[in-house]
Amino acid sequence: MKTAFWTAFWVFLLDQASKWLVVHWMDLRALGTIEVAPPFLTLRMAWNYGINFGLMAGESPVTRWVLIAVALVISGAVLWWAHHEPGGKWQKIAAGLLVGGALGNVIDRVLYGAVADFLNMSCCGLNNPFAFNIADISIFAGALGMVIFTPGKKPA
Repeated sequence: MKTAFWTAFWVFLLDQASKWLVVHWMDLRALGTIEVAPPFLTLRMAWNYGINFGLMAGESPVTRWVLIAVALVISGAVLWWAHHEPGGKWQKIAAGLLVGGALGNVIDRVLYGAVADFLNMSCCGLNNPFAFNIADISIFAGALGMVIFTPGKKPA
């Protein structure tokens, strides 16, 4: 369980530090866009009021608090599951990635009312209209890792 905790802690810290650096120190809120290595990497400010890709977006306080509650319940369930399910180090790391990312986005919703997304990557003539953050990458990698690294049940 320590592995999941420390993974979540470092993901959360990295996510929040990157958001502070980009949103506040680099003032992406005011600038809107910073081209780092176009077209491959652009910092583009986007406030996500919904879930992935802006689904269920709405600036309603009810939506905000429902999404916070859902993220907290899922984080608790993932930690409980990772603690009780037989699995190895990689499963615990995956659980930590998912929980750290989810809690990073929860803090955004509490502080800003929305998730601060700013990474925009495009390549090879494909223009990606979406922005994301380190928490989003961690949630995706953690969920995928939990599927891949969870041992299967053998029939009796």
